[in-house]
Order: sequence, then structure tokens, then C-alpha cells
Amino acid sequence: MMGKNEIVVPFLKWAGGKRWFIASHSDFLALPYKRYIEPFLGSGAVFFHLMPKRAILADSNSELINTYQAIKDDWKGVKRELQKHHRNHSKKYYYAMRRAKPRTPHTKAARFIYLNRTCWNGLYRVNLKGEFNVPLGTKNRVVLESDDFEAISSLLTNANLHDSDFENVIKLAGPGDLIFVDPPYTVKHNLNGFIKYNETLFTWNDQIRLRDSVVQAKKRGATILLTNAYHRSVKRLYQDVGAHYRLKRNSVLAADSEKRKLCEELLLII
Repeated sequence: MMGKNEIVVPFLKWAGGKRWFIASHSDFLALPYKRYIEPFLGSGAVFFHLMPKRAILADSNSELINTYQAIKDDWKGVKRELQKHHRNHSKKYYYAMRRAKPRTPHTKAARFIYLNRTCWNGLYRVNLKGEFNVPLGTKNRVVLESDDFEAISSLLTNANLHDSDFENVIKLAGPGDLIFVDPPYTVKHNLNGFIKYNETLFTWNDQIRLRDSVVQAKKRGATILLTNAYHRSVKRLYQDVGAHYRLKRNSVLAADSEKRKLCEELLLII
């Protein structure tokens, strides 16, 4: 079991991840709650920071949720397979694993983590056939010093994992629940420079559906922290919803370092 003061570090790098938020704005998370709900899990930075005793964790990315489930159920098997990837890593091996289709939960999870750590910028992207197609990156570290899959497994013991659309998960929220909502940052008319492919993953209609979902959850007694693009269309969408805060962070996704500039994000407390 984990010690009371043990720190659990996210094991994935994820586009739009919230490590920067934890580092600079964790005071916003000092809210009372009995159960934590996160419908866009990603790397789970906020979950790992809060270490809640009860949680519902979800994402529409089934491979991602399967990876968390495998660590929860068989962290030793995942660790063993990841060490095998570490020993074999090379350009040829990377592309072989990118094409591979493991069959067991722990081998699928280890492949997912391996590709996440060695692909370009930790980006998750699939083609129209649902095949992972991100090229090899510059990082060669497969096994990290910060890895503690046993602690992660322990933390996940009291978490229910769902491969699900966000609306189904938010509907579960009620009094005493804290929902942290961090969707893809799609804006109206696709004027978003955050991630070019977001508009195919998360449409503006999804943004509207999300707004309606959190408004209903608030009426049922839940508390919501929601991050989104600091864009006029998003601000207008939430103009009568919650308290608005403008946060700043550094962009790290652009391939050209000169294009990595200071970005603004919207935080709502509802």
C-alpha cells in the first residue's frame, strides 16, 4: 500500500496534459469533495496530484483506459513487458511494435506506454483505420526512474474505469462530487491552433453538449472545474456559467521551437 505522503507521478506524456496546471495553479484544486470524477482522463495529472479515495475515471480512448485497467489488475506484468521493450528499443523495433497487435491486457498496455514514450512528442494519433501512426521521436528512455506501477495500481484500487463518452460519465455526478473536465480545445469555426486534428475528435457540437452536461451536473449538486481554450467562442458559450479565470502556460506541441509561445487557457469553476 502507498504511504500517506507518497507522490505518484503520471506515467504518460499527453497532449494537453495538466502537469503545468498542477505546478502553477494547484490552489484551484483545494475544494471539498467526496468523490472525484474525470471524463477526459489523458495522463491523469490532476488525479495523481489529488490521490482521491474514490474516483470515476473515463476517456473515449479505449487503449488508454485499457492501459490504466491493466496496471490496476497486473502492474507486474506491465512492468515486465515494458522492460522488454526497453532492452529491444531501436528504430526498427519501434516501427515493428507500431504495427504489432498484442492480445493480452498487460502486453497491450506495455506497448501503449512504449509507443507513448518513444514516439514524436508523446502524441496520440490514429489514421482512419484506427491504427497508431505517429513517427519515431527523439526520446530513447523507455523505463523511467519515476515509474512506480505498484503505487499507481494501489491508487487505482478505488477507482472505477470507463471507456465512455463524457456525457455518460458526467451523468453519474451528484452532491459531493468534484468533476475535473479537460476536453480537447476545439473552438467554433475551427479557428483553433492548439492541435490541428482536434476538430475531428471533438466537434463544436460536442463543446455545446459538454456545456449542457456540466450545467445539469451543477444542478444535481456537483462541483466542476473545467479547462478550455481561451477563445471568444468558448467564453461566449460559458458566458453565464460559473466563474471565469484566465491562465497562462507555455505551448510545447509545435515542432518548431520558435513557434512555442505563451498560451492562454480558460478555467471555469462551476
